[in-house]
Amino acid sequence: MNWDDLQYFLAVSRLGSISRAAAALQVNHSTVLRRLGSLESALGVTLFDRLPGGYAPTSAGNALADSLAGVAEQIESAQRQLMGGDLAIEGVVRLTTTDTLAQGLLMPVIAAFQRDHPRVQVQLTINNSFSSLTQREADVAVRGTNKPPGNLVGRRVGTIQTGLYAARGYLKTLGRAHTPQDYRWVAPDESLSHLEQARWLRTHVPPDRVALRADSLVGMVEAVTQGLGVGLLLCPLANVRRELVALQPPAPEFDTELWVLTHPDLRQVARVRAFAQHLYEALSQDPRLLH
Repeated sequence: MNWDDLQYFLAVSRLGSISRAAAALQVNHSTVLRRLGSLESALGVTLFDRLPGGYAPTSAGNALADSLAGVAEQIESAQRQLMGGDLAIEGVVRLTTTDTLAQGLLMPVIAAFQRDHPRVQVQLTINNSFSSLTQREADVAVRGTNKPPGNLVGRRVGTIQTGLYAARGYLKTLGRAHTPQDYRWVAPDESLSHLEQARWLRTHVPPDRVALRADSLVGMVEAVTQGLGVGLLLCPLANVRRELVALQPPAPEFDTELWVLTHPDLRQVARVRAFAQHLYEALSQDPRLLH
């Protein structure tokens, strides 16, 4: 066996498909197939069952994956420690965050950092799920969470509040004598079912009162602005929309902490340290957050 073939095996084992493994390794589909075939030939076993829904490890594949547990992380850790000697504020910094934060808070902050450090290129990955910093998918993460991963380091920069909003035009269609029972609702879909506001809606709002469900908190703001119904929206996004009216103060049970996170091994990389510090200082003073 050689390590190159094992990297392809681990990628397919972790991601469950050839196409996703190829994308993660930045190679073409045929390269992954060829490497996987080479490893199976060398070992004389079949490592995956080729199923319509993807690649499932065989018993031999599971045994190999178990024996390699932690090896990839050790190699990545060694790479990060070597990178720790980088003292120049230049090069690439990979930032992962959500569409909500990218649009609502971060773009002016990134622009200010770029003006101060023009030799740094920021690569932005917008993803509504946690990207794994331990797998080097990103250098810095800005995430709203009340339970940040224990294997990362970082600082809390504030709290994002959520309130109930409606468009002025929508309220006019309900008439002066309307009650909350008359509301139509804009709600998160199943991909956001983990949010506290989604849990509240499941308990308090009948499904037939939901006019639209969205997989994006940004999309929810737009839908409420267009008059599709009322919605529990993030205050930093909703408060800048003149068409929207807050129907009640933000509820503390919906508060979400905002964190700037990175991997411990990257703290000494100058560009990463400078970028994370810049994000912390800017967001800690942002009036749209609760501090």
